[in-house]
Amino acid sequence: MLNSKQRAQLRAEANGLDPIFQIGKEGVTDAVIAQIEDTFNTRELFKVKVHLESSPETPKEIANKIAEATKCDVVQVVGGTIVLFRINLMLRQKAAEKKKRAKEKAQKEAIKKRTERNRRKYGN
Repeated sequence: MLNSKQRAQLRAEANGLDPIFQIGKEGVTDAVIAQIEDTFNTRELFKVKVHLESSPETPKEIANKIAEATKCDVVQVVGGTIVLFRINLMLRQKAAEKKKRAKEKAQKEAIKKRTERNRRKYGN
């Protein structure tokens, strides 16, 4: 369950995202649930678009069905757009490792620049 600050931060992050899925006249099917589950393997936060004219249910009902089936959190429902979130620990671990490698690379570059600058300065 998300608190209001977390929800606000996720809404801000989702602002620039485009919807990945569209739900139409058939509503929430097993295929849609399977695709959403697959997407949660590569993303934590994404949008789903509901076609209001052809959908058999309201976007809030659809969001609740998806959340129940995939055990995710509904960040917000605005008009026909649903924002979904589920923590993916493997993605977070990969991101942390990538950040660590970038930091190590930056440190090596800084040492290399400092060494080169000292060689030019002292003529070694």
